[in-house]
Amino acid sequence: MNDILIYQTEDNTTQVEVQFEGENFWLSQEQIAQLFERDRTVVTKHLRNIFKEGELEEAVVCAYFAHTTQHGAIADKTQSKSVKYYNLDAILSVGYRVNSKRGTQFRQWATARLKEYLVKGYAINQKRLDELGQMVRLIEQAAQGDGVAGGEARGLLDILSHYTKTFVLLNQFDSSSLATEQLNENISYEIDYDEACGAIVELKRQLIAQNEATELFGNQKDDGFQSSLASVVQSFGGQYLYPSIEEQAAHLLYFVIKNHSFSDGNKRIGAFLFVWFLEKNKHRFKRSGELKINDNALVAIALLVAQSAPEEKTLMIKLIVNLIRDEA
Repeated sequence: MNDILIYQTEDNTTQVEVQFEGENFWLSQEQIAQLFERDRTVVTKHLRNIFKEGELEEAVVCAYFAHTTQHGAIADKTQSKSVKYYNLDAILSVGYRVNSKRGTQFRQWATARLKEYLVKGYAINQKRLDELGQMVRLIEQAAQGDGVAGGEARGLLDILSHYTKTFVLLNQFDSSSLATEQLNENISYEIDYDEACGAIVELKRQLIAQNEATELFGNQKDDGFQSSLASVVQSFGGQYLYPSIEEQAAHLLYFVIKNHSFSDGNKRIGAFLFVWFLEKNKHRFKRSGELKINDNALVAIALLVAQSAPEEKTLMIKLIVNLIRDEA
């Protein structure tokens, strides 16, 4: 284990030793039960359903760590056994299912602790540290909003954790210092206005059929949407202004959400086209087969972009690019 932190509930009735390993927080089933004041069998049932329903992948959110205890038969002797732990995604999923206020409290505590680890680990220079602090503040503000659902909150924490891992890369991503070969310039599909409009019409049809949208969804207020797409693929001297899949995808998501060209559904349409563009360019999955951005994180990214100030555009683009770039 890298670190052990003590989490104390706001009512001071419960203390839990939280493991910090691999830029994530971990608790055992017994500790989760203690945290949320539920019987361990209840926690086991909820975890089983979380994995069965496909909300989380057990192999991704679980890990075994060595746990040392006093030997039961021999005095002054210890023994080590492997104990199954669950990361922050799994902990919060259980918290929301048991409808525990402690889930929200623990999420806020974890956000603050992740911020501390970010700053402690990467105090490289003041400019980059200022940028780091700005991003963390944006994520914290969004995560603590009254209208943030459980999935969005987990997605925001996913991003914050991922940001810890990629900060060194982000530190290089200033002006032109990030080498172009680190991004994928094999753009096989260029976003097309007519195709995008057709895809949005089909999306609208499906959402209305599911009672998740009205006739206002996807209605263009002006020519802003067409201008947004033109901005993504603009070129100079035969070269794209945004020459990589990652940069075009990031600007597509940003422009569609921030230009607010639709009467309703700007964030959903932006997220949909973002995934559609990545899929068309065969850039949606990691080499391991995992999604580069899961659904929760995508919702959280859309929320962050929507809430960001215009002067924070560069920061938003950097974050999105780093989340979908191929790992070295």
